[in-house]
Amino acid sequence: MQNPGAHENTGLQSQPPPEEQNYGATAAHVRQGPFVSVSRTAPAKNKYLIAAVLCYANLINFMDWFIVPGILLDIQKYFKLSDGGTGLLQTVFILCYMLAAPIFGYLGDRCNRKIILGAGIFFWSSVTLGSSFISELYYWIFFLLRGLVGIGTASYSTIAPTIIADLFEEGKRTTMLSIFYIFIPVGSGLGYVLAAGMADATGDWRWAFRVTPCMGGVALVLLILLVPHRTQRRTAAHRALSISGTIRVAAEKPGVHRTAKTTWCQDVISLAKNWSFVWSSLGLTAMAFVTGALGMWVPVFLYRAQVVQGIVPPCLRESCNSSNSLIFGGITVGTGILGVTAGAEAARRLRKINNKADPLICATSMFISALCLYIALMVAQTNILSTFYVVTPRRQSTAIALQILVSHLLGDAGSPYLIGTISHAIQDKNAHSFQWSFWSMQYSFIVCSFIGVCGGAFFLLTSFHIEEDRKEAERL
Repeated sequence: MQNPGAHENTGLQSQPPPEEQNYGATAAHVRQGPFVSVSRTAPAKNKYLIAAVLCYANLINFMDWFIVPGILLDIQKYFKLSDGGTGLLQTVFILCYMLAAPIFGYLGDRCNRKIILGAGIFFWSSVTLGSSFISELYYWIFFLLRGLVGIGTASYSTIAPTIIADLFEEGKRTTMLSIFYIFIPVGSGLGYVLAAGMADATGDWRWAFRVTPCMGGVALVLLILLVPHRTQRRTAAHRALSISGTIRVAAEKPGVHRTAKTTWCQDVISLAKNWSFVWSSLGLTAMAFVTGALGMWVPVFLYRAQVVQGIVPPCLRESCNSSNSLIFGGITVGTGILGVTAGAEAARRLRKINNKADPLICATSMFISALCLYIALMVAQTNILSTFYVVTPRRQSTAIALQILVSHLLGDAGSPYLIGTISHAIQDKNAHSFQWSFWSMQYSFIVCSFIGVCGGAFFLLTSFHIEEDRKEAERL
């Protein structure tokens, strides 16, 4: 599975391309402005230390994101939630995340990014810790706190990649961004493992929410000590920046130093005219829908399949069996790393013979994933093992934030709740039984296969506009 997330993916990861390309022109009127020097004379060791701190914080970011799905059975039982109510828990998190993203995108392009990152890490770590002390009588406070965690997470996901992109020259930039994004599936998978492991070790699911805040405190200290107070932006030229698996653009004119003096609304309008950006964002939205739903519900789905097969007994106590989360988390880590590296290598090789390689690989992956998902859903009842399986620098944070807003608004903000609601509605119309509890979720997951096909079509449409957008960028 790739992660959204950002989704950003969300198995739970994205696949940044291995080489920067001039994909998706985001050309707006650019006025001549004062040259902003960007020093790259700092020792290489310092740059790698800063990148390491940001990668570590990204790991914690996505671990915290997927703690709830890792112990979803315990949370559902503790707060006495239906499938629909349980899905709403992740929806609240994503809604707050996506609504905060444009705000931090605006601030990230105009304000001190270190302060924003530090405040975000402190905020989400504190709120996560606080959520571990909520009693079953105040479930709405638990929902509220998860929403606040989403706000803190948005501050980091929107801004951290831009700092890494500014630290390194063209040759190393893509490599460092690829490493940064590898921590999305790794963090996501470890979130499941941490949650399940702590629940099993302590017999209390609340302890899962008390580990990442400590790790966040370490990240905050490292950020304060190692990241410079002012992180400089590249404004002398356009650049390619791969965010959340989407290909962003830009052409570079040697010797010309310009700063875009545009408003936020002008940035949005310019991005809306960029068809490569639009179609790839819709493809990412479909991917977020699927990964958001699967990331939330797969451990529960596998548990229900095992109950139907008689492999495990029904969970009648507070601490439920978390083995599925442990297995699923481990698979997410392994396949996430494999997916990023294999996708990057495939894109690198195919781009030599086809300039449309990146979106075509994304489209092919989505089509294959949709088919494999459908097959996995159909065989789950009998075989559990078969079931496991570009923009200008001036606008980069705004573009990331817009993509977060759109992909999550139409994607994983609603998909966990939608899947849970469909499952709950099916159960209400049939006799209460463990068999129908499994079937209801199996049938609701078929929606994800359909959305996966749509996502493949969107990435295919992206390929039709890449070369045109690249030429437009080169004329700037």
